[in-house]
Amino acid sequence: MIKIACIFPGQGAQYVGMGKEVANNFKEAMDIFDKASDILGIDMKRLCFEGDEEELKKTENTQPSILTTSVALLEILKLKGVEPAMVAGLSLGEYSALVASKAISFEDAVAVVKKRGKFMQEAVPEGVGSMAAVMGVDRTEINDCLRMASGYGVVETANYNCPRQVVISGHTRAVEIACSLLKERGAKKVKILPVSAPFHSSLLKSAGEKLSEELDKIRFNDMDIPVISNVNAQIIKDKYEIKKLLVEQVSSSVLWEDSVRNMIEQGVDTFIEVGPGKSLSAFVKKIDKNVSVYNVEDLESLNNTIECIRERLECN
Repeated sequence: MIKIACIFPGQGAQYVGMGKEVANNFKEAMDIFDKASDILGIDMKRLCFEGDEEELKKTENTQPSILTTSVALLEILKLKGVEPAMVAGLSLGEYSALVASKAISFEDAVAVVKKRGKFMQEAVPEGVGSMAAVMGVDRTEINDCLRMASGYGVVETANYNCPRQVVISGHTRAVEIACSLLKERGAKKVKILPVSAPFHSSLLKSAGEKLSEELDKIRFNDMDIPVISNVNAQIIKDKYEIKKLLVEQVSSSVLWEDSVRNMIEQGVDTFIEVGPGKSLSAFVKKIDKNVSVYNVEDLESLNNTIECIRERLECN
Protein backbone atom coordinates (compact mmCIF):
# COMPACT_ATOMS: atom_id res chain seq x y z
CA MET A 1 0.00 0.00 0.00
CA ILE A 2 1.08 3.57 -0.63
CA LYS A 3 1.22 6.06 2.24
CA ILE A 4 -0.04 9.53 1.36
CA ALA A 5 0.71 12.88 2.97
CA CYS A 6 -1.29 15.95 2.00
CA ILE A 7 0.73 19.16 2.21
CA PHE A 8 -0.69 22.68 2.12
CA PRO A 9 0.87 25.91 0.77
CA GLY A 10 1.38 29.16 2.62
CA GLN A 11 1.34 32.84 1.77
CA GLY A 12 2.76 33.67 -1.64
CA ALA A 13 0.98 30.83 -3.43
CA GLN A 14 -2.14 32.92 -4.14
CA TYR A 15 -3.32 33.99 -7.58
CA VAL A 16 -6.56 35.42 -8.94
CA GLY A 17 -8.78 32.56 -10.14
CA MET A 18 -7.54 29.99 -7.63
CA GLY A 19 -10.14 27.36 -6.82
CA LYS A 20 -12.67 28.71 -9.34
CA GLU A 21 -12.65 25.82 -11.79
CA VAL A 22 -13.10 23.13 -9.14
CA ALA A 23 -15.73 25.14 -7.24
CA ASN A 24 -17.73 25.64 -10.43
CA ASN A 25 -17.78 21.88 -10.98
CA PHE A 26 -18.32 20.63 -7.41
CA LYS A 27 -20.98 21.99 -5.06
CA GLU A 28 -19.00 20.69 -2.06
CA ALA A 29 -16.10 22.99 -2.96
CA MET A 30 -18.37 25.97 -3.64
CA ASP A 31 -20.00 25.45 -0.24
CA ILE A 32 -16.63 26.03 1.44
CA PHE A 33 -16.25 29.40 -0.31
CA ASP A 34 -19.83 30.33 0.67
CA LYS A 35 -19.16 29.33 4.26
CA ALA A 36 -16.01 31.49 4.39
CA SER A 37 -17.96 34.43 2.95
CA ASP A 38 -20.63 34.10 5.65
CA ILE A 39 -18.07 33.86 8.46
CA LEU A 40 -15.85 36.77 7.35
CA GLY A 41 -18.54 39.01 5.89
CA ILE A 42 -16.68 39.33 2.58
CA ASP A 43 -17.31 37.84 -0.85
CA MET A 44 -14.66 35.13 -0.86
CA LYS A 45 -15.65 33.94 -4.33
CA ARG A 46 -15.12 37.41 -5.80
CA LEU A 47 -11.84 37.80 -3.93
CA CYS A 48 -10.40 34.45 -5.06
CA PHE A 49 -12.04 34.04 -8.47
CA GLU A 50 -12.18 37.58 -9.88
CA GLY A 51 -10.77 39.96 -7.26
CA ASP A 52 -7.96 42.31 -8.20
CA GLU A 53 -4.44 41.12 -7.43
CA GLU A 54 -3.57 43.98 -5.06
CA GLU A 55 -6.60 43.24 -2.87
CA LEU A 56 -5.71 39.54 -2.79
CA LYS A 57 -2.10 40.35 -1.84
CA LYS A 58 -3.14 42.06 1.41
CA THR A 59 -1.99 39.67 4.12
CA GLU A 60 -5.30 39.68 5.98
CA ASN A 61 -7.04 38.67 2.72
CA THR A 62 -4.36 36.32 1.40
CA GLN A 63 -4.35 34.05 4.43
CA PRO A 64 -8.09 33.19 4.60
CA SER A 65 -8.20 32.99 0.78
CA ILE A 66 -5.47 30.34 0.55
CA LEU A 67 -6.92 28.41 3.49
CA THR A 68 -10.40 28.42 1.92
CA THR A 69 -9.09 27.29 -1.46
CA SER A 70 -6.98 24.52 0.09
CA VAL A 71 -9.84 23.16 2.21
CA ALA A 72 -12.27 23.31 -0.73
CA LEU A 73 -9.86 21.29 -2.89
CA LEU A 74 -9.26 18.80 -0.07
CA GLU A 75 -13.01 18.20 0.21
CA ILE A 76 -13.12 17.04 -3.41
CA LEU A 77 -10.00 14.93 -3.07
CA LYS A 78 -11.64 13.14 -0.12
CA LEU A 79 -14.89 12.87 -2.07
CA LYS A 80 -12.92 10.96 -4.71
CA GLY A 81 -11.64 8.54 -2.09
CA VAL A 82 -8.15 9.90 -1.45
CA GLU A 83 -7.40 9.95 2.29
CA PRO A 84 -4.05 11.13 3.68
CA ALA A 85 -2.22 9.20 6.41
CA MET A 86 -0.37 12.36 7.49
CA VAL A 87 -0.63 16.13 6.90
CA ALA A 88 1.55 19.23 7.12
CA GLY A 89 1.50 22.78 5.81
CA LEU A 90 4.02 25.54 5.31
CA SER A 91 3.38 28.42 7.73
CA LEU A 92 -0.25 29.45 7.04
CA GLY A 93 -0.67 25.99 5.47
CA GLU A 94 -0.41 24.44 8.90
CA TYR A 95 -3.92 25.71 9.61
CA SER A 96 -5.19 23.84 6.53
CA ALA A 97 -3.43 20.73 7.86
CA LEU A 98 -5.11 21.15 11.25
CA VAL A 99 -8.52 21.50 9.56
CA ALA A 100 -7.77 18.34 7.55
CA SER A 101 -6.99 16.49 10.79
CA LYS A 102 -10.18 17.87 12.41
CA ALA A 103 -8.10 19.47 15.18
CA ILE A 104 -9.70 22.83 14.31
CA SER A 105 -13.01 23.51 12.59
CA PHE A 106 -12.85 25.30 9.24
CA GLU A 107 -15.07 28.02 10.70
CA ASP A 108 -12.61 28.77 13.51
CA ALA A 109 -9.57 28.46 11.25
CA VAL A 110 -10.73 30.87 8.54
CA ALA A 111 -11.70 33.49 11.13
CA VAL A 112 -8.45 33.26 13.06
CA VAL A 113 -6.13 33.33 10.03
CA LYS A 114 -7.69 36.58 8.85
CA LYS A 115 -6.77 38.08 12.22
CA ARG A 116 -3.37 36.36 12.12
CA GLY A 117 -2.67 38.08 8.80
CA LYS A 118 -3.67 41.45 10.24
CA PHE A 119 -1.49 40.96 13.34
CA MET A 120 1.52 39.93 11.25
CA GLN A 121 1.10 42.90 8.93
CA GLU A 122 0.83 45.37 11.83
CA ALA A 123 3.74 43.97 13.87
CA VAL A 124 6.44 45.85 11.94
CA PRO A 125 6.00 49.15 10.04
CA GLU A 126 6.26 48.74 6.28
CA GLY A 127 9.84 49.17 5.04
CA VAL A 128 11.43 48.35 8.40
CA GLY A 129 11.73 44.64 7.71
CA SER A 130 12.30 42.39 4.70
CA MET A 131 12.96 38.81 3.61
CA ALA A 132 15.29 37.20 1.08
CA ALA A 133 15.57 33.78 -0.53
CA VAL A 134 19.06 32.27 -0.57
CA MET A 135 20.07 29.37 -2.83
CA GLY A 136 23.25 27.33 -3.13
CA VAL A 137 24.69 27.78 0.37
CA ASP A 138 24.58 25.25 3.21
CA ARG A 139 23.14 25.96 6.65
CA THR A 140 26.52 26.42 8.36
CA GLU A 141 27.56 29.18 5.93
CA ILE A 142 24.18 30.89 6.26
CA ASN A 143 24.26 30.89 10.05
CA ASP A 144 27.81 32.30 9.98
CA CYS A 145 26.76 35.17 7.69
CA LEU A 146 23.68 35.91 9.80
CA ARG A 147 25.87 36.20 12.91
CA MET A 148 28.14 38.66 11.10
CA ALA A 149 25.19 40.76 9.88
CA SER A 150 23.41 40.80 13.25
CA GLY A 151 25.25 43.96 14.27
CA TYR A 152 23.02 45.82 11.85
CA GLY A 153 19.78 44.52 13.36
CA VAL A 154 17.75 41.34 13.66
CA VAL A 155 18.37 38.85 10.85
CA GLU A 156 17.33 35.21 11.19
CA THR A 157 16.46 32.12 9.19
CA ALA A 158 12.73 32.14 8.42
CA ASN A 159 12.34 29.00 6.27
CA TYR A 160 14.41 25.90 5.64
CA ASN A 161 12.65 24.96 2.40
CA CYS A 162 14.85 22.26 0.88
CA PRO A 163 18.56 21.42 0.56
CA ARG A 164 20.60 24.61 0.09
CA GLN A 165 17.54 26.82 -0.15
CA VAL A 166 16.48 28.96 2.79
CA VAL A 167 14.71 32.25 3.43
CA ILE A 168 16.13 34.86 5.80
CA SER A 169 14.12 37.55 7.57
CA GLY A 170 14.67 40.60 9.76
CA HIS A 171 15.51 44.31 9.72
CA THR A 172 15.97 45.52 6.14
CA ARG A 173 19.58 46.72 6.56
CA ALA A 174 20.66 43.54 8.35
CA VAL A 175 19.05 41.40 5.61
CA GLU A 176 20.86 43.44 2.92
CA ILE A 177 24.23 43.00 4.67
CA ALA A 178 23.60 39.25 5.09
CA CYS A 179 22.77 39.00 1.37
CA SER A 180 26.06 40.69 0.44
CA LEU A 181 28.01 38.33 2.69
CA LEU A 182 26.22 35.30 1.27
CA LYS A 183 27.06 36.35 -2.29
CA GLU A 184 30.71 36.55 -1.25
CA ARG A 185 30.42 33.03 0.16
CA GLY A 186 29.27 31.75 -3.23
CA ALA A 187 25.47 31.77 -3.03
CA LYS A 188 24.07 30.87 -6.45
CA LYS A 189 21.13 33.23 -6.02
CA VAL A 190 20.05 35.79 -3.44
CA LYS A 191 16.70 37.49 -4.01
CA ILE A 192 14.87 40.06 -1.89
CA LEU A 193 11.25 38.89 -1.68
CA PRO A 194 8.24 41.14 -2.39
CA VAL A 195 6.71 40.81 1.08
CA SER A 196 5.38 43.46 3.42
CA ALA A 197 6.84 42.21 6.70
CA PRO A 198 9.73 40.09 8.09
CA PHE A 199 7.68 36.94 8.65
CA HIS A 200 8.97 34.14 10.88
CA SER A 201 11.48 36.33 12.71
CA SER A 202 11.57 37.46 16.33
CA LEU A 203 10.32 40.86 15.15
CA LEU A 204 6.85 39.30 14.94
CA LYS A 205 6.60 38.22 18.58
CA SER A 206 3.96 40.88 19.25
CA ALA A 207 1.81 39.31 16.52
CA GLY A 208 2.16 35.95 18.27
CA GLU A 209 0.99 37.49 21.55
CA LYS A 210 -2.14 38.91 19.90
CA LEU A 211 -2.75 35.62 18.11
CA SER A 212 -2.52 33.80 21.44
CA GLU A 213 -5.54 35.73 22.73
CA GLU A 214 -7.56 34.75 19.65
CA LEU A 215 -6.53 31.10 19.91
CA ASP A 216 -7.83 31.07 23.50
CA LYS A 217 -11.32 31.39 21.99
CA ILE A 218 -10.92 28.29 19.81
CA ARG A 219 -11.77 24.71 20.67
CA PHE A 220 -9.02 22.27 19.74
CA ASN A 221 -9.90 18.62 19.16
CA ASP A 222 -7.97 15.37 19.10
CA MET A 223 -6.39 14.87 15.69
CA ASP A 224 -7.80 12.22 13.34
CA ILE A 225 -4.63 12.37 11.23
CA PRO A 226 -1.05 13.04 12.48
CA VAL A 227 0.06 16.64 11.89
CA ILE A 228 3.70 17.69 11.58
CA SER A 229 4.52 21.04 13.22
CA ASN A 230 6.59 23.73 11.48
CA VAL A 231 8.30 24.67 14.73
CA ASN A 232 10.01 21.35 15.52
CA ALA A 233 9.25 19.15 12.47
CA GLN A 234 7.67 16.58 14.80
CA ILE A 235 4.20 15.06 15.03
CA ILE A 236 2.05 17.21 17.31
CA LYS A 237 1.56 15.09 20.43
CA ASP A 238 -1.96 16.14 21.43
CA LYS A 239 -4.52 18.92 21.18
CA TYR A 240 -3.08 20.70 24.23
CA GLU A 241 0.16 21.39 22.33
CA ILE A 242 -1.43 23.01 19.28
CA LYS A 243 -1.96 26.54 20.57
CA LYS A 244 1.60 26.91 21.89
CA LEU A 245 3.07 25.72 18.59
CA LEU A 246 0.87 28.05 16.50
CA VAL A 247 1.93 31.03 18.60
CA GLU A 248 5.62 30.09 18.35
CA GLN A 249 5.30 29.49 14.63
CA VAL A 250 4.68 33.20 13.89
CA SER A 251 8.19 34.19 15.00
CA SER A 252 10.09 30.90 14.54
CA SER A 253 11.83 29.25 11.59
CA VAL A 254 9.67 26.99 9.42
CA LEU A 255 11.47 23.62 9.36
CA TRP A 256 9.96 22.45 6.09
CA GLU A 257 12.82 20.30 4.84
CA ASP A 258 13.04 18.58 8.22
CA SER A 259 9.26 18.08 8.26
CA VAL A 260 9.28 16.36 4.88
CA ARG A 261 12.21 14.14 5.88
CA ASN A 262 10.34 13.15 9.05
CA MET A 263 7.25 12.19 7.05
CA ILE A 264 9.39 10.06 4.73
CA GLU A 265 10.96 8.36 7.76
CA GLN A 266 7.38 7.65 8.95
CA GLY A 267 6.80 5.73 5.71
CA VAL A 268 5.22 8.42 3.50
CA ASP A 269 6.06 7.72 -0.13
CA THR A 270 3.45 9.93 -1.83
CA PHE A 271 2.92 13.67 -1.38
CA ILE A 272 -0.08 15.63 -2.68
CA GLU A 273 0.15 19.42 -2.56
CA VAL A 274 -3.41 20.66 -2.03
CA GLY A 275 -3.93 24.32 -2.83
CA PRO A 276 -2.74 27.01 -5.22
CA GLY A 277 0.70 26.66 -6.82
CA LYS A 278 3.38 23.98 -6.94
CA SER A 279 6.14 25.39 -4.71
CA LEU A 280 5.90 22.66 -2.08
CA SER A 281 5.94 19.98 -4.77
CA ALA A 282 9.22 21.43 -6.06
CA PHE A 283 10.69 21.45 -2.55
CA VAL A 284 9.72 17.81 -1.93
CA LYS A 285 11.30 16.70 -5.22
CA LYS A 286 14.56 18.41 -4.21
CA ILE A 287 14.46 16.80 -0.76
CA ASP A 288 13.93 13.23 -2.03
CA LYS A 289 13.70 12.21 -5.70
CA ASN A 290 12.41 8.75 -4.80
CA VAL A 291 8.96 9.81 -3.55
CA SER A 292 5.93 10.44 -5.76
CA VAL A 293 4.67 14.03 -5.84
CA TYR A 294 1.34 15.35 -7.15
CA ASN A 295 -0.63 18.56 -6.79
CA VAL A 296 -4.30 19.55 -6.82
CA GLU A 297 -5.24 23.12 -7.76
CA ASP A 298 -7.59 22.81 -10.78
CA LEU A 299 -9.63 20.18 -12.63
CA GLU A 300 -6.71 18.90 -14.70
CA SER A 301 -4.40 18.39 -11.71
CA LEU A 302 -7.28 16.96 -9.65
CA ASN A 303 -8.14 14.36 -12.29
CA ASN A 304 -4.50 13.53 -12.95
CA THR A 305 -3.77 13.00 -9.26
CA ILE A 306 -6.83 10.81 -8.70
CA GLU A 307 -6.02 8.71 -11.77
CA CYS A 308 -2.38 8.22 -10.75
CA ILE A 309 -3.27 7.32 -7.16
CA ARG A 310 -5.89 4.78 -8.32
CA GLU A 311 -3.44 3.18 -10.75
CA ARG A 312 -0.81 2.83 -8.05
CA LEU A 313 -3.33 1.37 -5.61
CA GLU A 314 -4.40 -1.19 -8.20
CA CYS A 315 -0.76 -2.13 -8.84
CA ASN A 316 -0.28 -2.67 -5.11
